[in-house]
This record gives sequence, structure tokens and C-alpha cells, in this order.
Amino acid sequence: AMLPELSPGRAPYAGMTLEETVAELKQHPMFMTDLDADNVGDNRELAAMQALAFDGTPLENAANFKDQGNECFRGRRWADAKEFYTQGIALLVAEERRRAGLGSEKQQQTQSPKESEPTPEKASQEGQGNTENDTDYNRDDPDEVRKQKQLLEQLYGNRAACHLELRNYRSCTSDCAGALRLNARNVKALYRSAKALAAVGRVAEADDACARGLAVDPDNAALRAVAREIAAQTSAAAAARRRDEERAEQARHRERLRRAAVAARGIRMRTSGPGTKPPDMEDARVQLVPDPSDPASTLAVPTLLLYPLHFETDFIKAFNETETLDQHLAGYVLPPPWDREGLYSTAAGVECFAETAAGGLVRVGRKAPLLKLLGGGAVEIVDELLRIYVVPKAKADGWVKDFKAKKAA
Repeated sequence: AMLPELSPGRAPYAGMTLEETVAELKQHPMFMTDLDADNVGDNRELAAMQALAFDGTPLENAANFKDQGNECFRGRRWADAKEFYTQGIALLVAEERRRAGLGSEKQQQTQSPKESEPTPEKASQEGQGNTENDTDYNRDDPDEVRKQKQLLEQLYGNRAACHLELRNYRSCTSDCAGALRLNARNVKALYRSAKALAAVGRVAEADDACARGLAVDPDNAALRAVAREIAAQTSAAAAARRRDEERAEQARHRERLRRAAVAARGIRMRTSGPGTKPPDMEDARVQLVPDPSDPASTLAVPTLLLYPLHFETDFIKAFNETETLDQHLAGYVLPPPWDREGLYSTAAGVECFAETAAGGLVRVGRKAPLLKLLGGGAVEIVDELLRIYVVPKAKADGWVKDFKAKKAA
């Protein structure tokens, strides 16, 4: 049976498989799913659309990008607006660089018309349309340059507004600087710069930008509102600094009182030598309680109870100088949950020792206040921690003998 002839629009796809037809359609800009930047020049349809996008002067093309960006901005599509403004900025910055290059080079006094005429390839690369070849268009005309700079200033300001909405504060201040380079009296750029700087805590710079804006427009409501915000932020920062200074001074005062209390009691304290990591006790330290700022308070000492025969420990966070060891042992420490043999069932069944600064051992009286142990200076507190060994009374002599033997070795 004869198949019907394809319509003229589908005739180019005659004899193609479905996959080949889809691949061919994807070469058309309307159906593209990705873009190979290396093969753009081989695609006639895409090249034609790109040429249309830049079919005008740099000023016209940049203005078109600005209009598209403004439309996105009104729709609160900040990121899309930013991209359009960026394309406009790129065109006009390229013109600035071109003019700067021309100004730095020595121009030929005589040049043939053919040499001065830009090629189509160069016009396409620089975003110029066929208007470059018009005899009535001068891209370096002073009025054209002035309009380009005005538009570039606006594009920088608009992109700064997008960055401010997107919280890209550093980029916002950079674009504001670009606008202010072209017009130091740009109030909107000064406003946005002040907002961005204040948002990242650069209060002094924000205050300066705000002051410069108000010098241009003293009645600007937005700037006056930002000035009030900056004043409040400055006041809050000053109050925070005062609080920090007060806390620091209070901490120094408490440390002086603590050191004086330790010295007055004849207690010996030191830190471990280099290469030794102090124990992690969080906020536990030798301190005056209940009020560290009151010289009449008593000292509390973090204490580690070691059970050397069973490699176990207990921690007393605040052993008060007026308390006895028996109060802790009999009160809640003994018997420990791991003592299956019942060797530590009562305080009366254990002997306690502390190491002296000279490396020996001293027996710790369970019913004597802690200050009696520490006040003589024989036992020292190392790294804010007192260590007391707890040994079953029946095994105490053997453990002491073994301890001394290891020290002597």
C-alpha cells in the first residue's frame, strides 16, 4: 500500500527513525534540552537567535537587559533579575575597557576606510549588531558614552538591590561601589550599601555610607530609617561591649580573690608540665562558694577518688574545705556499684591516701576537714584537681609498699 506523502514541514524527516527524528529536533533552539558551547557556531538557527539578541548598539542591548531584569525584579524573581543586569553590565564594562585601551594606544592619523570598518565577526563578539556599520552611529560619541555610563550606574544599582534581597551582602556592597564610582551622589547605592554593611556588623562603615547619603538628601525617609537602625545597632554593640568588659573585670576580680584565698590557707597548687593534657572537668575548678566574689566564702576543690586495686574512679565536683572525707564516702560514694566482693561496703573498711609534692604518701583522715590535709602544703592540687586513693583496709599495707617500690624504681 502506498503511504501518504509527508507535509512539506515534515519532508526533511522522511526516512528517519524515531530516535533520529528526536535528535534532529533537539538541534532546534525551541526543543533543546542542553547546549554544547563548542558547537554553537555550527547551529544556524541558534546563531541567528543569538545575533537577534544583540541586534543593536551596546547601549540599546544593555537597556534591553535592564528592562528584562526590571520585569523579573517586579515579579520578585531576584536571581533571574540579577542575571539580566549582569549581562547588561558585561556589555557596558566591555565598552569601558575598549575605550580605555584605545586611549592608551597611539592612534593612526591616516587609516583607510576599509581598515577602520569592523568585521561582522568582531561585531558579533562584542555584542554589536549591524548598527556598527551605520555611518550615522559613533560608538565613542560623548553623548553616547555619557548615556552608557548613566545606564551602567543604574545596572550596578539594580543588581545591588537583587543582592540585598538575596542576602549576598558582600556582592551588594561591591556593586554599590561600582555605582558610586560613576556617581558619588547616588543615594540609592549609598542606602543599599549602608543596609548591607549593617547586616554584616560593619556598623562604622554603614554609618559612614548613611551619613554620605543624608548629606545628599537629608529628607530621604529610607536613609533616615536606616540611620535609626544603625544608631540602635551602635548602641546595642556598645552596651554589649560594656557587658563583656564588666564580665571580664568580674572574672579578674574573682580570680584575684581565689588566689588570695588559696595563698592565705597555705594550699599548694600547680599545673602539669608541658606535654601533659589536663583532665576535662568542664566548669569544675577550685573556687570560692557560694559566692566567688565574696572573700568570706569557703573553698571547694574538685576531687578524684581513685580505687587503684580495681582501676575505678569517682568524682566529687566540689569538695568543700570544711567537709570531711567521711561525709562523702559514707554519704553516697560507698559502696560503689561495681564492688561485687564487698571490699568497699563501708567507710570504716577503707584507708585513704594522698600523694605528696615530694612523691611520697600521706594518710588522709576520714573525719578531718579537707583544709587540714591541704593547709600544710605537703599535698598539692594539680590542674585544679585533688587526687585521693581509696584502698580496702585489709590490703592497704601491701598497696603502700608496692606504691613506694614503683616510685623508687
